[in-house]
Amino acid sequence: MIAEFLIAYITAIIHKIGYFGIFILMVLESMIAPVPSEAVMPFAGFLVYSGKFNLFLTILASSIGSIIGSLLSYYIGFYGGRPFVMKLGRYLFLEEAQLDFTINFFKKYGAITIFISRFIPVVRHLISIPAGVGRMGIKKFVFYTLAGATLWNSFLIYVGMKLGENWQSISKYTEQLDILILVLIILAVIYYVYMHTKRKGAH
Repeated sequence: MIAEFLIAYITAIIHKIGYFGIFILMVLESMIAPVPSEAVMPFAGFLVYSGKFNLFLTILASSIGSIIGSLLSYYIGFYGGRPFVMKLGRYLFLEEAQLDFTINFFKKYGAITIFISRFIPVVRHLISIPAGVGRMGIKKFVFYTLAGATLWNSFLIYVGMKLGENWQSISKYTEQLDILILVLIILAVIYYVYMHTKRKGAH
């Protein structure tokens, strides 16, 4: 469940500086900072629902913020490597176990993890770092990040629009939502592996 003080902080920023607030918050969300998109984007969706924000500009601001934040993390990993990341992580509540899990996740599933990770809690905040450490091609990184971030942000905006004034109720179900999405992703990966193996067997 998302802490009330964090929701108050997020809504205050967006109220004060509008689309730029969404951009800044999503830059932070895509780095190691503990800013949940599950609070930022549903509130933005509510503002779209109430006519205060434009849907296209909201998606644009959030997606650009996500890609900028991810690129900053990518280059931290690219130029700083693991030692620097862990040194920085001490100030941002990043545990070594979290970083190791994300690095192993990236190594195991490859470039597609950049897309998939946008839907997985914890991993979405960290995946850009191992991509940088692993020297992933920048064009491929930007493509998968932008695709995943835009889809995830748009989904959360839609949820906020549907919930309307009750947008904060999503905070009660974030854990269940994350589990549901994780299960769907696992099923999709299993299906992909099955079909890939089946095709190879046919040849």
